[in-house]
Amino acid sequence: MTEAPYLAIAAELRQRIEDGELRPGERVPSTRALVRDFGVAMATATKALQVLQQERLVHPSPGVGTVVGPPPRARRPDGSAPERRVLPDGSLDLDRAEVVEMGIAIADAEGLAALSMRRIAAELGVSTMALYRYVGGKDALVVQMVDTAIGEFPLGPVPAQWRDAIAAVARVHWAAYRKHLWLASAISLSRPQLVPQLLPHTDAVLGALRGFEKSAALSTMISLFAYVRGIALVMEAEAQAEQDTGVTADEWVLRQGDQLAAMIAAGNLTAFGDLLADDFDFDYDLDKLFEFGLGVFLDGLSVRLR
Repeated sequence: MTEAPYLAIAAELRQRIEDGELRPGERVPSTRALVRDFGVAMATATKALQVLQQERLVHPSPGVGTVVGPPPRARRPDGSAPERRVLPDGSLDLDRAEVVEMGIAIADAEGLAALSMRRIAAELGVSTMALYRYVGGKDALVVQMVDTAIGEFPLGPVPAQWRDAIAAVARVHWAAYRKHLWLASAISLSRPQLVPQLLPHTDAVLGALRGFEKSAALSTMISLFAYVRGIALVMEAEAQAEQDTGVTADEWVLRQGDQLAAMIAAGNLTAFGDLLADDFDFDYDLDKLFEFGLGVFLDGLSVRLR
């Protein structure tokens, strides 16, 4: 039977690591490099690296890419390592908060895709089955992680003026997403999880929209959260792309310049041409983009309220 392409790629990289050609801490070829060198699809290249990650031969390093070596032991959000008591029966003392904190630490360092009950158990030095007594399954754990992460950013007193109230909630969410890049993808808008720390945020926005008909108020609230979450997802995707390629967003844009100019000229795209004339340089700052979009959203809402 012919070996699956992703297994063949993983075997070659494994051999290079064992031979010392790829040394601990060195970056292994990115998924895009594997696509180019082996002529496979992106999904195949990704799967090959996942095999090596599962074997703990490589691990993703934020801002660098996938590097040789087992992942560093995750730490709590405050930077401390977990400390546990040994119980009389020889088992390790554990609590739900510690499991949730370790889940957050792993997701912060490597993304939500790296999160698994097995990985958390390995970091905490317990059996995988032991975790289920504290947090249930992975889905339940993620909800608790969301609740804890949002809880790091208390809403505080809600401003009386409707515009200030809505802006305050949006900025709290943005700050949470900025710290925890995985958080935006963990929150569902179509099937919202029951997250206690999020309910006051929803209540604050609905309270600011009391002048709206109920259906319009609910639609506005969903649209607001969708806007903030949508911009935040860009941060997560960019961090992953930079990790995979080692190329920053600014470097990527510079590399596309000549090709974009040729496409604009070929398509006679005059508005694009006018935009880029005179060496126009756009500062792609997501914080500024968030604030600009929030202002547009609130301006439009002001018109609706009138």
